[in-house]
Amino acid sequence: MRELDQDHLVRRRFGAAAARQRFGPVGFSSLQPTLPLEVVQIDHTLVDVVVVDELERLPLRRPWLTLAIDVASRMVNGFYVSLERPSILSVALALSHAVLPKDLWLSDRELDLDWLGCGLPESLHLDNAREFKSEALERGTREYGIKLIYRPPGRPHFGGHIERLIGTVMGAVHLLPGTTFASVTKKGSYRPEKTASLTLLELERWLALQIAGVYHHTVHSALRQTPAAAWQRGLTQRPRPARQPQDREHFFLDFLPVERRQIRRDGIRLFHLHYWHNVLSPRAGRSKTRELIKYDPRNLSRVYWQDQQGNYWPIPYRNLALPPISLWEHDEALRRLKAESQREVDEDKLVAMVLQQRRLVEEARSKTARRRRGRQPPDDQCDLEADAGRLRITQSGVTDQPNEQEAEIEELKEVAPFPVDIDP
Repeated sequence: MRELDQDHLVRRRFGAAAARQRFGPVGFSSLQPTLPLEVVQIDHTLVDVVVVDELERLPLRRPWLTLAIDVASRMVNGFYVSLERPSILSVALALSHAVLPKDLWLSDRELDLDWLGCGLPESLHLDNAREFKSEALERGTREYGIKLIYRPPGRPHFGGHIERLIGTVMGAVHLLPGTTFASVTKKGSYRPEKTASLTLLELERWLALQIAGVYHHTVHSALRQTPAAAWQRGLTQRPRPARQPQDREHFFLDFLPVERRQIRRDGIRLFHLHYWHNVLSPRAGRSKTRELIKYDPRNLSRVYWQDQQGNYWPIPYRNLALPPISLWEHDEALRRLKAESQREVDEDKLVAMVLQQRRLVEEARSKTARRRRGRQPPDDQCDLEADAGRLRITQSGVTDQPNEQEAEIEELKEVAPFPVDIDP
């Protein structure tokens, strides 16, 4: 009776959603997967740590983490960490990481780990966020025979497995320098900006070690075995081997954001930019239908046209002299041009604004570096700050190491204020 009274009290004071979250049954709806890849859950969270930039190692902000977990085995099949808010690109990169073998990914990051979780899932279990209901995700999952299952709105318990995983990962993150902890109460007077030491790439490597090196080999209380053991045992019980995409790059492109444009005589126009390739000649100005065009927001120097046979063709800038820019740079430049009352926006003005912004950022970085050198603290304090910035990520945590980044400073000076990747 007292429990009913508490339920009624919380419902009256804080609403039905709060009452359900506190007193409602915890479960996974009617979905009870028993074998790997039957159900994979994907969700996002803000990481409870502040990262620093690569060049000056100054504090930036908290990054976003997208995780994918196999429900039956609790294997983390993949993740993606970024400074940008969750989007269809976050989903595409996390899903690609979850589905594809991770040998090349681990090798690129110089990580000696076994990460077995991969393969096309039979279904994805998601919340109702906009990026999970995008045309790109719906088309991609339909292409690979993946069923989309959405949680009932306002019922977080239906995503309990991914929520518990996020809690486990954040618990480990709270031991890192620059952590923001989970609440203001736990944070107290601690200033994460003062101790922040990890770059985004270093955090990514630490997460890989924490997940594949620690979590996968820790006994799970519900399974009474490790996720790695549950995954391997479950694979032997599957009626057929795990499916893999035939082409890695094609799989990634299938989940990129999509627009529809007519192929005109001068090519494709997207984001005030013009694209052309001779492969478009047979259709240029002849087709009245709007063609499917994919793009990678990290690099707008090319888009991808899908022909009638389903093949993707990279279509570069019509003006090959233009530099690669990201969608975030594009949007900021467009905003500034509109603020200057320039109604007519062409690609030359747009790119010129982006380059101006890059120069401004580089000048700001130089001024900041000179200012920091002018206010350099005593030698012993400098040594402490330098040691805090020289980190090596190991399976047991974060340890000091000699500075290995000084030789890369000249290359890093060319980094744009927004991420621009040349290859997907």
